[in-house]
Amino acid sequence: MEFSYKYNSKIGDIYITADENSLLSVGFKEKTGIQTAKNDVIKAVVKQFDEYFSGKRKTFDLPLNPKGSEFQKKVWKELKKIPYGETRSYKEIAAAIGNPDAARAVGNANNKNPIAIIIPCHRVIGSNRRLIGYAGGIDKKEILLKLEKSGIYLSS
Repeated sequence: MEFSYKYNSKIGDIYITADENSLLSVGFKEKTGIQTAKNDVIKAVVKQFDEYFSGKRKTFDLPLNPKGSEFQKKVWKELKKIPYGETRSYKEIAAAIGNPDAARAVGNANNKNPIAIIIPCHRVIGSNRRLIGYAGGIDKKEILLKLEKSGIYLSS
């Protein structure tokens, strides 16, 4: 059984989906046909989001179960290694996973990340250091990066 919850944040509504054991998705588009309720996993996500947006949390400790190809999962695992407040380029991620010519494929995997913020795809930028691509919109990516770099937090 899947559960869904709408988390109201300063960057807009964030939709959380979990099953009994793990987090399945975090995104900016509502999923329909799922029971709206908080289970233990969603309660943990909400608590950690509250801490993240208030500047008290820099890493997440949640059971994740993102659905994707083996390549996508490899990219998402590498994204989790990007430290809070730092960025990496798509090219740097491609090199880190041992496939230096796969920057475009890394970008596609980044775009398919089902667990935004927690798997920090917002920390991936262009080789020219410009903000490009974010499923939630460039404005949200910019706010998240500024939050992490500046220490100015978004309390609810």
